Amino acid sequence: MNFRSMEEFWPFYMSQHSKPATRRLHFVGTLFGSSCFICALLFNFWWFLLFGPLIGYGLAWGSHFFVEGNVPESFLHPFYSLICDYKMFGLMLIGQMDREIKRLGKRPVLQAY
Repeated sequence: MNFRSMEEFWPFYMSQHSKPATRRLHFVGTLFGSSCFICALLFNFWWFLLFGPLIGYGLAWGSHFFVEGNVPESFLHPFYSLICDYKMFGLMLIGQMDREIKRLGKRPVLQAY
């Protein structure tokens, strides 16, 4: 599938993250992966740069294979997927993910935390 813009890709991306467990594992992966990157920069722990992608993509890809039952979009659309992952992370961080799911026509799932 070819997408010409983020606006086209975002609804498709969200359809591939329909289960709350998938989104939560992405959230944790993005949080820890980004934290490793920040620690590498702030504290000169350059070897942390190896852990960021391992943790971030490991949790995200695992959620697709074992929870969602689909193939990660980062294989086919790496740039759009990375941007959408941070968008989803931000929406979850501020508690607006359910509203976005409803806006896209999906059934909202209440957050359990």
